Amino acid sequence: MIEFTIWDILRNLLLATRWTIVLSLVSFLGGGIVGLVLLFLRISKRKWLRALAKYYIELFQGTPLLMQLFIAFFGLGLFGIDVPAWLAAGLALILWTAAFLGEIWRGCVEAIAKGQWEASASLGMGRLQQMRYVILPQAMRIAVPPTVGFSVQVIKGTALTSIIGFVELSKAGTVVTNATFQPFTVYGLVALIYFALCWPLSKSSQILERKLNVAHRNH
Repeated sequence: MIEFTIWDILRNLLLATRWTIVLSLVSFLGGGIVGLVLLFLRISKRKWLRALAKYYIELFQGTPLLMQLFIAFFGLGLFGIDVPAWLAAGLALILWTAAFLGEIWRGCVEAIAKGQWEASASLGMGRLQQMRYVILPQAMRIAVPPTVGFSVQVIKGTALTSIIGFVELSKAGTVVTNATFQPFTVYGLVALIYFALCWPLSKSSQILERKLNVAHRNH
């Protein structure tokens, strides 16, 4: 019987951690782009665009990410479309992330005083100019803490992609456990790696939120 040291186990887990980080970045950046589009749709003056974005957000927020992963991977296969696990995982996570980021950012934009809109409109600014020069710079300061905080949920959400065969950290934990028969050691290390990835983000979100509150009180 082959003996596995903790270093052997950790090395294999760290190799898989790279894919967890890559998938998290792709999901967050891609979701951010789609989320920005959703933000503009949600605050559009056209009712049907607002409704379209609203139903999209409600659909993806109101259904389990696991189900969305299944549909992206197995559902498209019913139509003869062969989707690799990495592509299905990335697509599902991007769409899921976009729904939450779009709604977070909408709340931040709507938190800006109505007078800011009126003042910028009185200067002859169009809708896009108002957003670019007046509203978004203020909303971004409010949005940073919850956005950074949500990135933690994205990282943890990648663990669900193992169900469709994508080999990230949690899937690697299962594979290594089957090879080593050391579940407590393996999953203990998996938990520590997730903590090492998520804790700095959680802490920075709290620090940013405190700084924002202090700046708001000083203002």
